[in-house]
Amino acid sequence: MNAIGTIDRPLTHDPLKQALMTTNATSEQPHGSATADSITADAITSRQNRTREMQLIPEALARAHMEDRMREADAERHALRLVAARRMQRRAERVSLRARRALAMAVMQ
Repeated sequence: MNAIGTIDRPLTHDPLKQALMTTNATSEQPHGSATADSITADAITSRQNRTREMQLIPEALARAHMEDRMREADAERHALRLVAARRMQRRAERVSLRARRALAMAVMQ
């Protein structure tokens, strides 16, 4: 099947990815139609790379999504540790102030 726009020959506007046009008027196909033997190696390679890349797009998207989720989780854990550290610091300052007051009261009496 040599119809343009099929899976084997996707319709594209990029001339580097299209099959070359034949100049042989004696072939069974009309003049100017693309034949299988006139496809360049670059066009085949670009098609294979394109389909391979398209097959890997969902995997790449999932990987990027998971990386974002991991980054968010790390940031949230860091924020929680920071909040806990500030809370413990305030508690330690209050305990230190109480101990200082108790020592001052003991020295005064």
